[in-house]
Amino acid sequence: MKQYNEYKDSGVKWIGEIPSHWGIESFGRHFSYGKGLLITKADLKEDGVAVISYGQIHAKINTGTTLSEALTRRVDSSFLETNSQCLLQKNDFIFADTSEDINGCGNCCFNDYDGLIFAGYHTVVAQPNNLQYPKYYAYLIQSNAWKLQIQTLVNGVKVYSINKGILKKSSLLIPTISEQQTIVSYLDTKVSKIDNYIATAEKKIAALDELKQVTIADAVTHGINPNAPMKDSGIPWIGMVPKHWIKLRAKNIFKRQFREVRENDDIVTCFRDGQVTLRKNRRTEGFTESLKEIGYQGIRKGDLILHQMDAFAGSIGVSDSDGKGTPVYICCLPKGESNVYYYAYLLREMARTGFIKSLYRGIRERSSDFRFETFAVQWLPVLPLSEQNEIVAYIDRKITQIEKMRASELAQIEKLKEYKQRLISDVVTGKVKVTND
Repeated sequence: MKQYNEYKDSGVKWIGEIPSHWGIESFGRHFSYGKGLLITKADLKEDGVAVISYGQIHAKINTGTTLSEALTRRVDSSFLETNSQCLLQKNDFIFADTSEDINGCGNCCFNDYDGLIFAGYHTVVAQPNNLQYPKYYAYLIQSNAWKLQIQTLVNGVKVYSINKGILKKSSLLIPTISEQQTIVSYLDTKVSKIDNYIATAEKKIAALDELKQVTIADAVTHGINPNAPMKDSGIPWIGMVPKHWIKLRAKNIFKRQFREVRENDDIVTCFRDGQVTLRKNRRTEGFTESLKEIGYQGIRKGDLILHQMDAFAGSIGVSDSDGKGTPVYICCLPKGESNVYYYAYLLREMARTGFIKSLYRGIRERSSDFRFETFAVQWLPVLPLSEQNEIVAYIDRKITQIEKMRASELAQIEKLKEYKQRLISDVVTGKVKVTND
């Protein structure tokens, strides 16, 4: 790609050289500031006036250069009477005022929304003053070069705060108006194509996820022999099963384990994606930490684990490690010959259908209390061990194939996102010169 004829030092470490005829000025010189509504999640409604808060600004679907309907929530129209000053104007920039990670510092949304919309909670509104072509700055603010300025100024450990003082200290690049128009036109075209490629890959991933779920569901509830005679299982969430399968209550298939914790046992965590492993193997979101290890129990590799509070969301699996776990875990072993992996797949299907959730009224948001006494009386299919083994092997083989295709699509998405970010940064900082040709 072409470059400009002459360059000069911008004086900003993270930006480096810029075209010699471009200006560089402080953010504070070109913006005034507003605040969002002082509301909580409880104020959000199904209908009303649109609002965008920090959560939507941090959303993956936020491109930063357009405010789509998918990013909006709603508040009661009565806020118009008392908080009209929080309404956004066209071309306003809405920043999230906090971030849980350094990379999210400077995340922003550009308001090109058609209709009334409020700035919501935890936002800083930057209102452009006499910027003739503000969408150029929407792209500039998405660049790594600009965000790095913000990231060097913020303070925080677990949560980083962004305020108007920090924004004011950042620098803006000022190309000529015609160049700004050319840059926006070029990026609108190129970024749209890249986003379309990403959307196509994401649809493929969604289709693969659905295929994975259907594959597991069909195999664990109907078997893998398409010619097997069928019958009604008598189990509401399963339906038809092979004729030679029988049913027993879970208490006749599994026995709950109660083990002492050993001195060197590490903590085992049961995740919502079905993995049960040592917490140190996977330090990530999706579990609640206990401040005190009261009532912890021993867990052994091969135990079938059900999270009594989160089983409804899929926290069911087979432990791959010895260790210890919270007392809300139900640890089971078969009474006879059973493949625990088959039943882990089966019980996760019970969760996916919503059957587990239907057994109890939630005692807290997004949870239910699936105690062993409740699990024990549930009807489960019983089939020959050899057939259980075949089903597990079939599912594992299919999942491996699907995950390989999924990983390929994810890698493609990451490459496209990296290319998009690099393209935007190079163009808005003048590293390359673009035309509308």
